[in-house]
Amino acid sequence: MIRLQKQLGESYTNASPQELDARIGAAKERLGDSLLILGHHYQRDEVMKWADSRGDSLALSRFAAASNTAKYIVFCGVHFMAEAADIITGPDQQVILPDLNAGCSMADMADTEDVELAWEEFSRVADIDNFVPITYINSAASLKNFVGRRGGSVCTSSNARAVLSWALEPLRGSDSKKVLFVPDQHLGRNTAFQLGYEARDMALYDPRLDNGGLDEQAIKESTVLLWKGYCSVHQRFTVDQVKSFRDAHPGGIVVVHPECPHEVVELADAVGSTDFIIKTIDQAPEGTDIAVGTEIHLVNRLANEHPDKNVVSLDPLVCPCSTMFRIDPPHLCWVLEGLVEGEVRNRITVEEEVAEGARLALDRMLSIS
Repeated sequence: MIRLQKQLGESYTNASPQELDARIGAAKERLGDSLLILGHHYQRDEVMKWADSRGDSLALSRFAAASNTAKYIVFCGVHFMAEAADIITGPDQQVILPDLNAGCSMADMADTEDVELAWEEFSRVADIDNFVPITYINSAASLKNFVGRRGGSVCTSSNARAVLSWALEPLRGSDSKKVLFVPDQHLGRNTAFQLGYEARDMALYDPRLDNGGLDEQAIKESTVLLWKGYCSVHQRFTVDQVKSFRDAHPGGIVVVHPECPHEVVELADAVGSTDFIIKTIDQAPEGTDIAVGTEIHLVNRLANEHPDKNVVSLDPLVCPCSTMFRIDPPHLCWVLEGLVEGEVRNRITVEEEVAEGARLALDRMLSIS
């Protein structure tokens, strides 16, 4: 997906960290209660320190919607997060993304037109009324709209099990329900295994291949059709990394995100959402060796916040979320100073027709979980 970010002037790109801090602080003070800065867990520390609230994408959006005074919501995250915030927040609130090029590679792997094409392909070989679409919250608003208007739901990493159970519940009117799970194949696969399904009950749909690389029999016999998408950070974690950590720290624990490959999840001591990982480390006994399979900025922050524990990344090459990393102090300063000057820069808006369908999918998720 192409997003055009205006190049910043030298007053931002050449400014020292100290100067940027002073300017950000001054702008934040000037804007007062009309400003709310949201920081996603994977954000770099020099940006996160300015956040009024930190959390995952849905929690932050709901926090912004609950604000009685914030007119400007500066979302230090990626594009789909800002879209979700715009959908959830009120008409008098404006959502801003400091860098328009802060996207999500996983979300971009599920282009809405490709999903619509897959839906048409399924309808030619099976009863499409038996299909329920589920999209991970890491997806574009247009895809949430598609899912919402076809009776499906959004899910998060913490409620995926509840949403998938709901979608496959025979009491919904059929004992032959099927799910199309987009865009993260790993979350879908891990959740299906959690519910007792086996590999033979799943099929992987690759949008780059004719008919997704699946024949008619595979579509008819599969219960969960997984979209071939993934998180570039979480896919890096491997079985060998788990074994290496255990060899070095026999009494240690491995905690990973469910976006990791299934073979890694199987070996981990604990698996869960970002909030689950944070709580697990908070509650671990002093002196515990903990390898974490998630984004490195969060891992480093947790290590600094828990000096009594040995918190390390499961991946020794420590790969950051490169798109999240685009949000930096110069871009944050640029949008804040624009607001001080009366200019709203990089506002993210979702057309009401799209937002309406996306809300259906989000509301279903909230009613389920």
